[in-house]
Amino acid sequence: MKRGRLPLTALRSFEAAGRLESFTLAAQELFVSQAAISRQVRELEALLGTALFTRHHRKVRLSPEGSRLLGTLAAAFDTIDARLEELRAKKAVALLTVNAEPSFAGCWLVPHLADFRALHPGIDVSVESEGRLVEFRNDDAELAIRHSAKASAWPRTQARHLCDAAMVPAVSPALLAGKPSLETPADLLSYTLLHEENRDVWTRWFAAAGLAPEADIMRGPIYTDGSLTLQAVLRGHGVALVDAALTRDDLDAGRIIQPFGPSVGHGAYFLVARDFDQLSPEASAFVAWITACFAAPAA
Repeated sequence: MKRGRLPLTALRSFEAAGRLESFTLAAQELFVSQAAISRQVRELEALLGTALFTRHHRKVRLSPEGSRLLGTLAAAFDTIDARLEELRAKKAVALLTVNAEPSFAGCWLVPHLADFRALHPGIDVSVESEGRLVEFRNDDAELAIRHSAKASAWPRTQARHLCDAAMVPAVSPALLAGKPSLETPADLLSYTLLHEENRDVWTRWFAAAGLAPEADIMRGPIYTDGSLTLQAVLRGHGVALVDAALTRDDLDAGRIIQPFGPSVGHGAYFLVARDFDQLSPEASAFVAWITACFAAPAA
């Protein structure tokens, strides 16, 4: 008989009835009616053309044919059951979804996820990179990382301060090769200025540095988030203001250089959840890890 035509429901009913030698007990085990078990067995007997039970008053006994079939089915079902239990017993890798502001996701989170994975190999992280305000419904991320220039709280959520955003000038060493060294902030004006979202931050930075070349900074490409700006800096496309906290690894490794100060504040990043006391174990592990990362003093 082809597998696609195997009467699996009838075989299951017969196996239970034969093993228990009772249609009533089989019905209780399978959560069906006794009539359903009786009907399934009769249909199986009709299909096979042989009696599987000898019926007595309020009793049933397996026929020789039924006994042989039961032995085969019992072994097969035991094998299936053992394999299913084996698969179920294997701990599945948990998936944690984190919604991160694009600059944070690209500049810091993705480069450091391997560190989290090394500490928690049983947790995979799904990163959503977008700026929307997560509502934390069932299909939303469990955690979010938000940036704000002024806000520190959002409706129906809890927020924890993660780090301040301090913007510093950065340039690729390759861009400086063979050119006069940068001696003063004004020397930056001889390079292409790269901007994130708008040109306001450069305006504030030059003012903090004692310069106000309004007309001179109204040029250069504009990128939608800091991770794109960082990629442009790494490729020597110009000089940009980058977030010191998010690009610390690149600065420490010399992939980009901060020629001088000052730094200008640009809001802060916050770790956000619906309720930190109700997080899953996976989310709690992530919170502990990322909080420790930013609590550690810079080397």
